[in-house]
Amino acid sequence: MSHADSDRTYVESTIIMTTVRVVAPFVFTFGVFVMFHGASSAGGGFQGGVLVAAAVLLLAFAFGIEPTRAWLEGPLVKSSIAVGGATFAFVGLGALLGSGAFLEYEAYGLGTFGVKYGIELVELAIGAIVSGVLISLFFSLASGDFQAATPGNAAEESDAENGGGDVNGGDSGTDTAVGAAGGERA
Repeated sequence: MSHADSDRTYVESTIIMTTVRVVAPFVFTFGVFVMFHGASSAGGGFQGGVLVAAAVLLLAFAFGIEPTRAWLEGPLVKSSIAVGGATFAFVGLGALLGSGAFLEYEAYGLGTFGVKYGIELVELAIGAIVSGVLISLFFSLASGDFQAATPGNAAEESDAENGGGDVNGGDSGTDTAVGAAGGERA
C-alpha cells in the first residue's frame, strides 16, 4: 500500500482517539497482569503478550499506522524480542548449570520463592517475545512487505521454477503455448 493510499484510508475520529487513550492503558496493564498470573493459575506469557500487542494495535488504529510505527521504530520491538529470548534461555540454561534439567526451577535452590519467580520471569520473557513478534508482523503487513499470491504472481513463480516459462524445460516458445493451452507434452 502506498503512502497516499494509507492517508486516504485513515480518518481521524475524536471519539475513537479518546476511547483508545482511555482503554489502551487498561488493556496493557491487564496484559502484564495475565503474564504474571500464569505462575499460579490459567494465563501466561502468550495470552498476556497478545493483549499487550493488542494495546499497541489499538493505538495504531486510532492514531494512524505510520505515526505509531514511527513512535516504535528503532530497536524497541526488536530488543523486546531479543531480551525475551535471552531471558528465557538464561533461566532455562541456568538450571542446567545447577545440575538440573532445562527450566527446572528447583535447581536454583531458592525453594518455592525461586520456583514462583522463575516461572514469572519466563512468562514475562514469553510475553515480550509474543508481543514483539505480533507488533512486527502487523507493521510488516501494513507496509505491504508481504504480497498476496495472485494468479499473475503464481504464473511468474512457476515460470521461474520451470526455467523461464517453458513447460518442457526447452527454449522454444511454441512448447509454452501448447502447454498453457492444455495440449499434450512432448
